[in-house]
Amino acid sequence: MMSNEPTSLPDSGSTPTSKLKQIRQWFLTGLVFLGPLVLTIWIVIKLFLLTDSILGKPIRLFLAEVLDLQYFKEGTIYGIGFFVLMGIILLAGWFARQYLGVRVAGVIKSTVQRIPLVNKVYLAIFQISEALLGGQKEVFKQAVLIEYPRKGTYCIGFMTQDTRGPIQDAIKEDVISIFLPTTPNPTSGFLLFYPKTDVVLLHVSVAEALKLIISAGAVVPESQRGRPVTASQAGIIFDPPGSPPNDKEGKA
Repeated sequence: MMSNEPTSLPDSGSTPTSKLKQIRQWFLTGLVFLGPLVLTIWIVIKLFLLTDSILGKPIRLFLAEVLDLQYFKEGTIYGIGFFVLMGIILLAGWFARQYLGVRVAGVIKSTVQRIPLVNKVYLAIFQISEALLGGQKEVFKQAVLIEYPRKGTYCIGFMTQDTRGPIQDAIKEDVISIFLPTTPNPTSGFLLFYPKTDVVLLHVSVAEALKLIISAGAVVPESQRGRPVTASQAGIIFDPPGSPPNDKEGKA
């Protein structure tokens, strides 16, 4: 004889599998929450100890033996090397902006350029430092959308400059330089030269576009008003002060 009473289904929320899944989610959330914080603190501490060790011991030896400061013969002050190194960097920055500093920097650069192999490493580091830390504060001028690597497939890139010189002379179309970063590490990528008519300007900031790239599309920037236009329609020209006039206008 069959019973008409409905069969009760087991509560899926109380099964061991669901409990393990919930614990796993808590664990992953905890890693995402604590991971960047702990890693940042660890890197800062390591950098502090490294910079302190560069000058810390020589300075403490100088204070104890040369200046005969009794405290430094028996004790020590952690961080003294770090703050002295920061002071030296600030002093070097001030000196490099003076007339004599500019001349000295020019002599050092020209001397290093004459040393084989060393000149390649020095110039590469110098150019990267100039781009990221020096006068070129805005390496990425504008976030753009381009078709790459084939028609119908789109990528986010960044305009760096209005292409000129032998590159532009070898191309019939008016092109601009586009840096195409990789995901999720935007420090590497490709340098492309795209016709202005094929580059679509995005109405998002460079920072928001970088967040989209680093997050692999998970962090979507907020919509901003503005009709998408190409670089050609916007009349994009990046002419730094003191540069020769751009001769692209007369190019066929």
